[in-house]
Amino acid sequence: MTISRDAVLERLKTIPLPDGGDPVSRDMVRALTIEGDKVRFLIEVAPDLAPKMEPVVEAARKAVEGLEGVGSASVILTAHVSDPKTAAPPPDLKLGSHPKPGANRAPIPGVERIIAVASGKGGVGKSTVASNLAVALAMQGRRVGLLDADIYGPSQSRMMGMNQRPKSPDGEKIIPLVSHGVTFMSMGLLLKDDEAVIWRGPLLVGTLQQLLGQVQWGELDVLLVDLPPGTGDVQLTLSQKTVVNGAIIVSTPQDVALLDAKKAITMFNKTNTPIVGMIENMSMYVCPKCGNEDHIFGHGGARDEAQKLGIPFLGEIPLDVSVRLASDAGRPIALEDGPVGKAYAGIARALIEKGNA
Repeated sequence: MTISRDAVLERLKTIPLPDGGDPVSRDMVRALTIEGDKVRFLIEVAPDLAPKMEPVVEAARKAVEGLEGVGSASVILTAHVSDPKTAAPPPDLKLGSHPKPGANRAPIPGVERIIAVASGKGGVGKSTVASNLAVALAMQGRRVGLLDADIYGPSQSRMMGMNQRPKSPDGEKIIPLVSHGVTFMSMGLLLKDDEAVIWRGPLLVGTLQQLLGQVQWGELDVLLVDLPPGTGDVQLTLSQKTVVNGAIIVSTPQDVALLDAKKAITMFNKTNTPIVGMIENMSMYVCPKCGNEDHIFGHGGARDEAQKLGIPFLGEIPLDVSVRLASDAGRPIALEDGPVGKAYAGIARALIEKGNA
């Protein structure tokens, strides 16, 4: 029997909350996914309500598992961390300003290191790598921030399982969200799902400056910046206006992706940004039925290229359908103890050991 999203939501409407209403009417249900007979979703609440929610989470799990056709239900409680002073609806943040003059390469207060995650071309899984690497670092005890600087195509809000609009106490400072132990901010949090950003370069540059300077990042060991593909205005602005401690280049093994990856490396070299290393994404595909290993996009190309260029090779991430399912569900695969999760944990561990995160 096919399980419908509406049926799950209707069942969740029967679960009372400690302070009134239900998770659906209060808009607390996030990242609801149905895979076969398995149902997964998040319940997002304010921090002051979180201690009272364990019975609600258990009741929600049992209620959904009671639906016909449901084999198991996974419910995760997540709390939006914010300053109590910002409880009122936020004013217009007015992102999209023109660049502000100022000193070049200014640090972000409280942030020890800034690492750019970049690629020469789109479609290589750069944003997926950025979100999972952020979570993997947080799981190893680091204080991690994640900035989605892909202003035209923001995706981190979906991957991190959060879609709540950030708050602002004064219309200037922005309170970031926290998910899976990662402090993050994305332009996608300020847009409707079908809303496009149609700006020329100067507005992109100004918006990036706002996201770097107006977000209250707090005390972080490392801030990962998920850059758009290519070598355009956003990349140059980040390198020229902010102290960037290094860049991670993401590529698939195929020659076309590696050609563009080298262009990204050249850009960072010209802006005196150290290359922390290269990650080969979609490195191999292991058949879940027979265990056969296929190299759909080739294999080892990024490792070979890193060796030629004299930069560190950080690791390989296999191609697996679980990555796509986890990203769509807002629960990065790095949270799980499978082959892909272990690959990210290994890369995070290497970054920490080398003092890069």
